[in-house]
Amino acid sequence: MEDWFDKARFGMFVHWGLYALPGGVWQGMDIPWVSEWLMRKFKIPIIQYEKLAARFKAEKFNAGHWAETAAEAGMKYMVVTAKHHDGFSMFKTAYDHYNIADATPFGKDPMLELAPACRRAGIRLGFYYSQDQDWHEKGATGNTWDFRAEDQNPAAFQAYLDRKVKPQLRELLTNYGEVSIIWFDTPHQITEEQSAGLKDYVHELQPQCLVSGRVGNGKGDYESLGDNQLPAGLPGHRREGLGTMNESWGYKSTDTHYRTGEEILRILCRMAACDTNYLLNVGPDGSGRFPPQATEILHTVGQFLARYGEALYGTHALDGCQGCQFPWGNLTVKGNRIYFWIFRIFPGPFRFYGLRNRVRRISLPDGEIPFSEHHVPEMDYHKLSLNLPERIPLPYAVTLELDGEPDYNRNTYSAADF
Repeated sequence: MEDWFDKARFGMFVHWGLYALPGGVWQGMDIPWVSEWLMRKFKIPIIQYEKLAARFKAEKFNAGHWAETAAEAGMKYMVVTAKHHDGFSMFKTAYDHYNIADATPFGKDPMLELAPACRRAGIRLGFYYSQDQDWHEKGATGNTWDFRAEDQNPAAFQAYLDRKVKPQLRELLTNYGEVSIIWFDTPHQITEEQSAGLKDYVHELQPQCLVSGRVGNGKGDYESLGDNQLPAGLPGHRREGLGTMNESWGYKSTDTHYRTGEEILRILCRMAACDTNYLLNVGPDGSGRFPPQATEILHTVGQFLARYGEALYGTHALDGCQGCQFPWGNLTVKGNRIYFWIFRIFPGPFRFYGLRNRVRRISLPDGEIPFSEHHVPEMDYHKLSLNLPERIPLPYAVTLELDGEPDYNRNTYSAADF
């Protein structure tokens, strides 16, 4: 598999579907959870939920704007919902009429616009596809109000995989050029054999396409963390964390509890310091517009990465220090360089212990920072001291250039030497 994923570190998740129209409100009731689960939480019959399609105009959808916004935010890939749990296809499919091109006033396939727009912006495109839950299909997981219990059994689930999932995956992997990720989700009744089969099927159609860990049964090409879960320690192999800016993944009109841009940057730093990518979600509204709060957060993150992106892309954890949370922030490594992500400064000199290397240079983009070192090799004692500038707005990233790849005493900030 290509190593682009390990270098990218930052991507955009886009949850967009029919659920964006009601925005988390159904018949005067606002959903107490995430909006994309509206159909199941209120057990909306298929015949009623389908009527949303007739109102879906997506008049403000602009593929170029989506791709450019992701690029300006410093993101390197995008995963967009092709089919979520409600079963509605956000692309034109020959499987049935229940898709955005055939069943809505929008009347087009947005993925046909998004694929070239992402290529122009230098963004790799991936598709989210709910392979297990589909509340529009007998045999799939989730809809217990329209379908009888006896309709959900292993044979019916296999029939659903064969008649809908695989044909639609073939469409997604043959109609839009290079696809970098198929992002499966919520494995419930899928067996180990079926998970492996879907992974093999994706690779048969596009060998370099990565399959997310949520294909189930440990068969993904990389590990997927839980929703808004922070990593701890190093992964056994590729890993991706995913998170929302507010509570909901899909657009929710009542959900205004957005994180700040600095909070998002702290999460991004924590992810990178644990060799984990960060897939940050945006939930466009029913018109296809990004919420202004989300746009503001992306702008803040993009401004930081435009100046300090070297501290993110292609970096990894400092061996022996992965996941360490310091009062001032965290750190990443690339080659003979260490990057301190500074979110908070304290009175007096900044001190970092355990680095055996000699430091050649410490700098910010606009100049060097004086420093001093204290090494007592026989005690394996090493202290680096510097004065962090107070005139530069926080957060920022400081670059340390060393005399070789980092040689770090892994016991410095732990009791591992007992």
